[in-house]
Amino acid sequence: LLGHQQLARWRAAWRMSWEELLPCLDKEAELGARRALFFLQGQRKVRRVLLGRQDRQPPAPHPQLASTADDAGVAARALACIADVLGCLAQGEGGLRSGPAANTRWASAFRRLESGDITGGVRELAAERQKWMSGPDLLVRAARHYEGAEQILIRQAVMSSCRFVTVQPAELPPLGCWVQAVCPARLDLSGERSQPEWARGGRGGRGGAGGRLPAHRCPRAAHPRAGAAPPQPRRRATGEAVAELVCRELEDLRDFCQPHAPALPCQGVMWVIELEPLRAQLTRSFGGGFEVHTWSKLPHGSGLGTSSILAGAAMASLYRAAGKAASTELTTGRRTEGSSKAQLPLRVEVEEISVPEGFARTLSDHLLLVYTGKTRLARNLLQDVVRNWYARLPSVVQNAHALVSNAEECAQALRQGGSPFPLLGTCLERYWQQKKRMAPGCEPLAVGRMMGTLRPYVHGQCLAGAGGGGFLYVLTKAPAQRRVGLDTGGISVEVLGCELDASAPPGEDVAV
Repeated sequence: LLGHQQLARWRAAWRMSWEELLPCLDKEAELGARRALFFLQGQRKVRRVLLGRQDRQPPAPHPQLASTADDAGVAARALACIADVLGCLAQGEGGLRSGPAANTRWASAFRRLESGDITGGVRELAAERQKWMSGPDLLVRAARHYEGAEQILIRQAVMSSCRFVTVQPAELPPLGCWVQAVCPARLDLSGERSQPEWARGGRGGRGGAGGRLPAHRCPRAAHPRAGAAPPQPRRRATGEAVAELVCRELEDLRDFCQPHAPALPCQGVMWVIELEPLRAQLTRSFGGGFEVHTWSKLPHGSGLGTSSILAGAAMASLYRAAGKAASTELTTGRRTEGSSKAQLPLRVEVEEISVPEGFARTLSDHLLLVYTGKTRLARNLLQDVVRNWYARLPSVVQNAHALVSNAEECAQALRQGGSPFPLLGTCLERYWQQKKRMAPGCEPLAVGRMMGTLRPYVHGQCLAGAGGGGFLYVLTKAPAQRRVGLDTGGISVEVLGCELDASAPPGEDVAV
């Protein structure tokens, strides 16, 4: 291959061994260049995965990606990944990654994110993070505050759906007139974990087939009126537990971004002007304050959507009492046919499943609610679910796709009517297994024993909502089968009939 002259030059060339070469190399610079190249490759992979909304686990993302992302959902996922890295650096020490994420040193960065300044907020987060890297306990707290920042962006992503909710002026009711909204309970037959707002920002979801069942005949309601004595926005829960709250100052409304804040729905009916006292604003706009009563006949932690539906009822009735009319589709989401990459803004599309005549009555004869007597705590369950989803754990991603396909199969069984109960039961059983994979620990031991005892008598069964307690709903093999001899292991249970409410389209509020 080499000519005579080239071969002679090669043989005469100066030769050095690796041992002779190594002292001449800048090993630190060489390793630094390799490290920089590796980091650059990882950074490009992170950008490709996050900006492309791929269901893959990215390497540790650089804060620059979170600060330059135009999409709040992408930025939220980047912050969630940084939180995971900080948690891993703690190496299992430092305590639980939970808590309010309310240290004042992070407040400035949070305020920037709240105002929409993602770039400035992320830069302040990164600067503050450097002060929290010296020990496992500080790393865990920093991780939790990054999750707090992530939750701010998730909330903004969800609120992008507001542009599709129309609010129009309506006739203002007479002063002192009560407005009432009454809502049934909600039961998800499938698909619940595939379509919550925090997941839809990164993928397409499919809302599961659902039943509207008044377990106690109108189990929850809201009852507001505009009063003559300002200011009186209050929230009152009637029944065994009674609580009253009166908001008189603007400061009382500053926790508007906290879902568990009392009187939260009262804050959605007006634009707050900082320079004008609350009393003056209410008097000028509505002639006085608002008095709001809310109640629910369902137990706390039922799994039947008590908190979310009650909040919707309160908002609908408050809008009406304030002389406004809002669209009834107050749920967010994007329904996609061939894509798994939902994008912002989130938009609602509701599809009502048409069932054959008489099928709802037949289904009601086979559908029973069993109150387990155990209160579920969805907040802790949801925190882990959100964390695992934003980490894109392969098992969670696969399970999310399975939830969608199961929801479609369940909806098809409902459309066919006839006697699809074995198929519906299979969907319920599969749905419960998917819930447990999404949120391990949502099946209490006592409830698991109860479900095992009931299995010979039912086509399928599942805990309502996120699991962990509340109501168990079962699809019985025999119609109107409300009594079965079984050993509940000392647990007190209550069996209730279910009646599907087909008298009104989903989402309708009844105002009186």
